[in-house]
Amino acid sequence: MPKNKKRNTPHRGGSGGGGGSGAAAATAATAGGQHRNVQPFSDEDASIETMSHCSGFSDPSSFAEDGMSSKIATLDEDFFIAKVYSYFPLCAFSSLNYSGGLYYSVGPEVLDEEGTQEDLEYKLKGLIDLTLDKSAKTRQAALEGIKNALASKMLYEFILERRMTLTDSIERCLKKGKSDEQRVAASLACVLCIQLGPGIESEEILKTLGPILKKIICDGTASIQTRQTCATCFGVCSFIATDDITELYSTLECLENIFTKSYLKEKDSNVICSTPNTMLHISSLLAWTLLLTICPISEVKKKLEKHFHKLPSLLSCDDVNMRIAAGESLALLFELARGMESDFFYEDMESLTQMLRALATDGNKHRAKVDKRKQRSVFRDVLRAVEERDFSTETVKFGPERMYIDSWVKKHTYDTFKEVLGSGMQYHLQSNEFLRNVFELGPPVMLDAATLKTMKISRFERHLYNSAAFKARTKARSKCRDKRADVGEFF
Repeated sequence: MPKNKKRNTPHRGGSGGGGGSGAAAATAATAGGQHRNVQPFSDEDASIETMSHCSGFSDPSSFAEDGMSSKIATLDEDFFIAKVYSYFPLCAFSSLNYSGGLYYSVGPEVLDEEGTQEDLEYKLKGLIDLTLDKSAKTRQAALEGIKNALASKMLYEFILERRMTLTDSIERCLKKGKSDEQRVAASLACVLCIQLGPGIESEEILKTLGPILKKIICDGTASIQTRQTCATCFGVCSFIATDDITELYSTLECLENIFTKSYLKEKDSNVICSTPNTMLHISSLLAWTLLLTICPISEVKKKLEKHFHKLPSLLSCDDVNMRIAAGESLALLFELARGMESDFFYEDMESLTQMLRALATDGNKHRAKVDKRKQRSVFRDVLRAVEERDFSTETVKFGPERMYIDSWVKKHTYDTFKEVLGSGMQYHLQSNEFLRNVFELGPPVMLDAATLKTMKISRFERHLYNSAAFKARTKARSKCRDKRADVGEFF
């Protein structure tokens, strides 16, 4: 073929010499008598960065015409139809899933830090609308985006105005959605209550969603992961919003009925075998322990009498997470009991301490090294708390402030909220009045932008610090190995 003919032949996925669209290029190639495998976009247009900015926000008229979506390209039946939602600037494109002729992004959402508050709220309005979409993947992605936004930023006024709409969407997803959608919806309900704090608004949310969460927890046909998430979220929402003491007792009883199924039965051997429901029992036990910290003293005494002699049986479970959860719960129960009675006496103290000491020095070869290391670290602290009434104080730094965790109650509360909020825990400790009241931090500290900038460590400084720490660890490890080599040569 002559060179000038080759030069005018349209490239795959792109235009010829004139720069036409991908669809036009496909038509031209077919008309020429030679069928080519044409891509719907050029290499430049198909990039993730370009797609993430091709939304209704770029052109207000397109937003008005097409609602909450911007159709990127419409091709022949041989090609797919790509539909990019306007909330994509709030999302990270980790993967694209095909569903019903559309490609949706279902990757984890991250906030656009450079966007203003108005832009963020505008995007969140779009996400709230998308919770009513017909596609389950779209609803799930929208719920995940809202949850991550609320976990990473305080939006009290914005959420206060739309709490009923969000509650209705969460309720619908919990009732009609499948496992993954139910899990995200339950997590969003939990973060929503953390944003609003204790009050009438959170009580209304719990009153609406509480019975549904309880039903899912007790539903044996639901997936274990969904029931586990609902148990944690039900406990946290009740911790925040429960005002009626009878409702609190009802929640405690619901969670008790779940984790007590792991108790050692008389006909069983000395070891409790883990089952698929073990993770659900762990979440129920931890949520129950959290709620016990806000119960009246009379109710705490009843629970101690009922569970103090049965809870140690969970220490013999072959699941390391169950052993750790049971050990930390026992330490917390001892702390509560001694807070009510300074001379509290436990009858089976000798056998309990013997069991705790064995777990703190466990060296069974059939267990993984990581599990043994984690277990020994936790049970050394538990043994110290039970025997010596001692607690190793931990320090949590966030911004210019520090929080000292000096009790098992505070540690368990912190771990629970950190599990829900993830990396947003530090931000909420700085700005969320409810969490600051829970941990007795006082009102939020107000800092100007210049002060915050001086406190922020640059990426280069962080890299130097990490490099120095790595070199120090390597040097210390090398010295240790050299000593062992010398000892071997000596013998």
